[in-house]
Amino acid sequence: MTDAGAPPNPDSAGNAPYRVLARKYRPSSFDDLIGQEAVVRTVSNAFETGRIPQAWILTGVRGVGKTTTARILARALNYEMPDGSVKGPTIHMPTLGVHCQAIMESRHMDVLEMDAASHTGVDDVRQINDSVRYAPASARYKVYIIDEVHMLSTAAFNAFLKTLEEPPEHAKFVFATTEIRKVPVTVLSRCQRFDLRRVEADVLMKHLANIATKESVEIEPEALGIIARAAEGSVRDSLSLLDQAIAHAAGTVKADAVRQMLGLADRTRVIDLFDSLARGDIAAAFREFREQYDVGADPIVVLSDLAEFVNFVTRVKIVPATADNVAYGETERVRARDFASKISMRVLSRMWQMLLKGITEVQAATRPAAAAEMVLVRIAYVADLPTPDEAIRMLEQNGGGSPVVSGGGAARSAPGAPVASAAPATPVPPVRMPTSSPSFGGGARPQMAAPAPAPQAAAPQLRITSFTQLVALAGQKRDIMTKSALEGDMRLVRFEEGRLEVALEPNASKTMISELAKKFELWTGRRWTVIVSNEQGQPTLRSVNQAAKQEHARTAEADPRVQEVLSRFPGAKVVEVRRLAPETPETNINADYGSDDPPDGSDGDDDF
Repeated sequence: MTDAGAPPNPDSAGNAPYRVLARKYRPSSFDDLIGQEAVVRTVSNAFETGRIPQAWILTGVRGVGKTTTARILARALNYEMPDGSVKGPTIHMPTLGVHCQAIMESRHMDVLEMDAASHTGVDDVRQINDSVRYAPASARYKVYIIDEVHMLSTAAFNAFLKTLEEPPEHAKFVFATTEIRKVPVTVLSRCQRFDLRRVEADVLMKHLANIATKESVEIEPEALGIIARAAEGSVRDSLSLLDQAIAHAAGTVKADAVRQMLGLADRTRVIDLFDSLARGDIAAAFREFREQYDVGADPIVVLSDLAEFVNFVTRVKIVPATADNVAYGETERVRARDFASKISMRVLSRMWQMLLKGITEVQAATRPAAAAEMVLVRIAYVADLPTPDEAIRMLEQNGGGSPVVSGGGAARSAPGAPVASAAPATPVPPVRMPTSSPSFGGGARPQMAAPAPAPQAAAPQLRITSFTQLVALAGQKRDIMTKSALEGDMRLVRFEEGRLEVALEPNASKTMISELAKKFELWTGRRWTVIVSNEQGQPTLRSVNQAAKQEHARTAEADPRVQEVLSRFPGAKVVEVRRLAPETPETNINADYGSDDPPDGSDGDDDF
């Protein structure tokens, strides 16, 4: 339905100037509002029962019809036919009444519209307070429409409170805002609030299709879906995009032309890119991304469209009926159903998280295309990786139980924390079985030179007899975070095999404790209990090592030879004290530099 305004003045050639679709098809009655059924129902019931409040406040995103609804409310409050057949406010307005034309054109003297963004002061509100006392000139009610009301200053809001709470019977207020949280609660409590919702994409598509028919414009349904999704629920935005698409196409509006106009990637190619990533085919993903980039697609837009499709597949997996939404193309819906049946929720969630982080990285990168490619690499390489719980379960299944410490070299511990060799970590010598040993069948077992391969479940367990061995084991397992936490965040209180009692440093992570027992059990093959104690406990290994280093440095500085060196080199200081192995005929003099403690534990000369 077209706007009820007067036709525009023709130009010198006698042709009426063009009016944009957002103004030409602005609703003029409640019947024309789309997607706001709850608001229309509430207002209808209020008008029919005579329960009309003194103030409304309309909130919602841009372009959903807040100002338009405010004008329709003003028209309904003052609807009056020339013959006087309508005696009061009504929502049924089949034809233009006495005041409708002027109200919809914002030129009625009893319907005052104010933009709070440009009239924020208390003086503007005082003018309203002064004029509200006077009766309307010709209409039934004086209606004050204040757009973007959240822009009013605090003093202006305070000046409004008394008038808003007890206005004259002939005055009504309609506020509109996109930032409802910025409106004081004292104002909200005096108004009846309506939340105008975003219009669904399928509803927008039908609305745009009707307007295209009235404008005699041919447009593909897929193009309508693209425009409806790009508008994000805003009717005004969708009409502006439709206006632009008609001008861009100069004929039949096709989906490819709309994508090119909006700078969007081809939807089919985005789905192909998703398919390559889900299969872990990084070469195909690179090729597809580069082809899109070469034809002008923005890397950020490609990743955003990819994230949108991941979200669509996830929603289809949870609610299969989502794939029936006509706002999406047939290809999208069919392939989304296929992906949803094959890809697990964990993989989809992981892709979503990586895309969200990747889009932020690409936005901040100096080379967006290269950054986007690295995001695709990460997604493709983790597409078929197991989750941590799956990896642990696979290790347990393949190893027949808890893994055993590998037979690699002994782990190096922190200075001052030597580790005793764990006997079970070495190969177990062959054992000669007795000649007559009872078997499960009751017979005798034959003599064997070596034991029969025992089940992996009966593998020897790793014995840990000290806290320092436990720290060294974490280092051997390459678990740097656990090793660092044991050294610096925990003070030993008591240690027994299978039981660790510690006190925590103030900055220690509380979540680490619940993970330690699982890790120790996984590493040693036996159950562990980790307890947090309130006792003081011993100093942390890190503090002990630092104290030892400082003591060594002080001892070295007291040495006459070192003092002589320091006196000859002003500003020099002892940085580190290391103990070197004694020279042997096989060792080269250059081997002393960078060597560690001798393996046999013997003392060497101090090197400063």
